[in-house]
Amino acid sequence: MASAYPNSLYLILLCLLPVSVLSQTNKNITSGSSLTAVPNDNSSWTSPSGEFAFGFQQIETGGFLLAIWFDKIPEQTIVWSANGGNLVQQGSKVQLTTEGQFVLIDPKGQEVWMANLAGTGTVSYAAMLDTGNFVLASQDSTNLWESFDHPTDTILPTQTLNIGSSLVARYSEMNYSSGRFLMQLQSNGNLVLSTVHFPLLALNTDYWSTNTNGSGVQVLFDLSGSIYLKAKDESILSTITSIGASSSNFYQRAILEYDGVFRQYVYPKNDSVADGRPMAWSSQAHVPDNICMNITTQNTGSGACGFNSYCHLGNDQRPICTCPPGYSPLEPDNEMMGCKQAFVPQECDGGQVVDLFDLRELSSVNWWGGDYEYFKPVSEDWCRQRCLADCFCAVAIYNTASECWMKKIPLSNGVQNNVDVGTKALIKIRKDNSTTSIANSLKKQKSTLNLILTILFSSSAFLNLILSIATFWVVFRKRRITQPSGEIQGVGLRSLTYNELEGATNNFKEELGKGACSTVYKGILAIGNNNLIAVKRLDKMVTDSEQEFQAEISAIGKTNHKNLVQLLGFCNEGQHRLLVYEYMSNGSLASYLFGNSRPSWYRRTEIAFGTARGLAYLHEESTNQIIHCDIKPQNILLDDSLTARISDFGLAKLLKTDQTRTLTAIRGTKGYVAPEWFKSKPVTVKVDVYSFGILLLELICCRKSFDQDAKDENQMILADWAYDCYEEGRMYMLVQEDEEAIQDIEKVEKFVMIAIWCIQDDPLLRPTMKRVSQMLEGAIEVALPPKSPN
Repeated sequence: MASAYPNSLYLILLCLLPVSVLSQTNKNITSGSSLTAVPNDNSSWTSPSGEFAFGFQQIETGGFLLAIWFDKIPEQTIVWSANGGNLVQQGSKVQLTTEGQFVLIDPKGQEVWMANLAGTGTVSYAAMLDTGNFVLASQDSTNLWESFDHPTDTILPTQTLNIGSSLVARYSEMNYSSGRFLMQLQSNGNLVLSTVHFPLLALNTDYWSTNTNGSGVQVLFDLSGSIYLKAKDESILSTITSIGASSSNFYQRAILEYDGVFRQYVYPKNDSVADGRPMAWSSQAHVPDNICMNITTQNTGSGACGFNSYCHLGNDQRPICTCPPGYSPLEPDNEMMGCKQAFVPQECDGGQVVDLFDLRELSSVNWWGGDYEYFKPVSEDWCRQRCLADCFCAVAIYNTASECWMKKIPLSNGVQNNVDVGTKALIKIRKDNSTTSIANSLKKQKSTLNLILTILFSSSAFLNLILSIATFWVVFRKRRITQPSGEIQGVGLRSLTYNELEGATNNFKEELGKGACSTVYKGILAIGNNNLIAVKRLDKMVTDSEQEFQAEISAIGKTNHKNLVQLLGFCNEGQHRLLVYEYMSNGSLASYLFGNSRPSWYRRTEIAFGTARGLAYLHEESTNQIIHCDIKPQNILLDDSLTARISDFGLAKLLKTDQTRTLTAIRGTKGYVAPEWFKSKPVTVKVDVYSFGILLLELICCRKSFDQDAKDENQMILADWAYDCYEEGRMYMLVQEDEEAIQDIEKVEKFVMIAIWCIQDDPLLRPTMKRVSQMLEGAIEVALPPKSPN
């Protein structure tokens, strides 16, 4: 016993030594070393154990981020970045110069970022450490600069936050520039979560705090999985999170996420220590418990979800931002940035009548603050009529105490309670698009045109103008007639020759897949921010191949969504019609889902979310409403991060803005085709909803929709079997031997209910894909589906 204490003390002192003292010289980065941003290049500086890496990561938006990431897990999760608000392009370089500077330069040699070493000494070497800390050190191994002292949105075990240190949430999931939330250990010793006066980082309003004014000095993330605030005497003032997971068994990180919630995550290092957790990042603790309710007290700013939106918690306790009726997202790919009116608002010039507007009701929704009028006691009908008659009123709030508040645009701090609190929001929207304001605008334009024509006809110069226009028109028509057929006007895509694509694919050597009307090949070509490409060659003699080609160009060329495969270019040369897409490294969902190993339940749910979002975009948010017509696992591709990307718009049927349905020949793939195809009924976007329902069942059960080798003939048709299992309360049968899914059986049941709604025979009973997406993510409740007709 006498010798145990000194040994323990030695170990403690060893752990407290600066990491530079323990640095591994075989991993040191010497002066003159550099890394270059190159697509699909794995070059990086790794830590001795290989758990962390430093280098360039290509972000979904196309640019490169100088970053540190977990390198032993498939996700390669980023924990620090240098240039989140200023991504660099291919060819940019980070280097440790012989003069001792550590600098990031763009391809033109312009400085983008540099480690601040003012007055600290001369850098001799750099090192990526096993803690996740990247250090610049002097000859005597003194750390002159380290990433741990300059955190972005994440902290790691052994990392500390001192007085004045802060974490800044990123703008969105894939945009690493600064966002709207900040965590800071203030000079008064109080650790706070706060909104900021975006786009500035000036603190706005605190929405969570340790309430330790005058005493807190340091936030520490220890190796046992606890994050706590210490006082000067080393005592613990406040435990922020504590999950009891050792860093020897789990990768750990804590991040202030773009939704404003500080979450702690773990990732098992191997199956033996998972203890029921998935082999993926899983959230173990977070603060605050309900950001939607915590953030309603601020006086200025947009609240948790942006202006004109409202916040509520999903089943996973994450905030969900929703636009009220008549409003649409400002940024379709980022629901947290608020909403805008999707109609012409009421004018205050007396030219519009109240009958053009109506009020839509939202239960238990309120926007806190910003009231410009208040009435009590009044009836709900009086409150409604007052808002309709008031041109300033965008929303009226009414409660059971006979109180009525009037609010105008923009609405801020919107929140929906999970329980009925006797308050309702009355949202003013326009009944239709036939507005007097548009008519008035057209009248003004017509009047202006008449005035211009009058002036022209009264001028002797008018004849010369007419002659000039006529000459221009003749030349323009001639150029259009002689324009080569390889160009398709109005679509901003790169036009490529057949010889270019023949060379890029090595004479179409490596086949990626084959369909009824086309074959897809792998190629290499520098186009956009991509090197690897997928080239789809349409068969020359296939009926309607020209129409198919034009449909794909028109549809995909105008779409832009993270869950769609991007079209990069095309070839329209003689009989050759080819489409060039970004290459999806993980192939199709069919191969991933029906392969030898079962994907995790978490990953399958993420794929369901992504596919639903992509379809909702095609149906409701793209420039032209698009029906895909062939949703199936083979047409869902997976990118580097296993994100679902909808592909193959060759069967898409475009609808004009004034159409909601179309009659066409049967399209799609057997087993995924909606019943109305076979009944010569008008086809709507609901055919995609049906196909998605079948796909969702396949994702849940990890099996194909039809299995002729099933042990029980009742299980051959997946949709029928799922119906039976749901109605008989035997949901576990659908996910046998899938422990992760069985532990989340409530979500399994919810997903099955959603799928059942999607595959209803009557298209009118099927929800829209936007509503499907909201149900999957927990934004709205899932009603009990109809009983099986069998």
